[in-house]
Amino acid sequence: MGQIILASASPRRKELLEQIGISFEICPAKGEERITKSVPHEVVEELASQKAIEVASMVRTYEETHQELVTPSDLMVIGADTIVSCGGQILGKPKDERDACRMLKLLSGGTHQVYTGVSIVLLDASGKAGQVMFHEKTDVTMRAMSEEEIRRYVATGEPMDKAGAYGIQGKCAIFVDKIDGDYNNVVGLPVAAIYRELKKLGIDIYLW
Repeated sequence: MGQIILASASPRRKELLEQIGISFEICPAKGEERITKSVPHEVVEELASQKAIEVASMVRTYEETHQELVTPSDLMVIGADTIVSCGGQILGKPKDERDACRMLKLLSGGTHQVYTGVSIVLLDASGKAGQVMFHEKTDVTMRAMSEEEIRRYVATGEPMDKAGAYGIQGKCAIFVDKIDGDYNNVVGLPVAAIYRELKKLGIDIYLW
């Protein structure tokens, strides 16, 4: 595989790609998110697609800034978006601490779903593009949290940049009772599903 670009500034997604031995560049999408869907898996696929297409469309400008990308034999842009769905409500990142507390109260003592949509745009040397899009769903059951526990967790600042106002890989791990599905999907990038989908196309992305 040639050059791989992650269209996200998420440190969790960066760590997951590094964990599986992939060499990649980071070029975060900066455009405003536009949601026209209401079904959770359609929402995340739509947002992931917007990110990947935006970055792919800037590939010429990106090459001028990063000379190592000039005339790639082939190039892959990975866009991803994660949301939490609870009782029919879609939860993105909290607006403020009050919103984070509201979300955690909704999640407390029940099971919710985490959806990550992935869009992969493939470009060949001539600039011709193709796209692969899919999503993963994981069920997460949280134990009941007291008002004090929620307040103390929100005060750490950890929830503020995460869908559903929690990070399963961080301090919130003590509140997670069980999961059904891909753990990495909850973190923010279902790397096993990405590998699976690319294998269908005959593409290997690991370097070891």
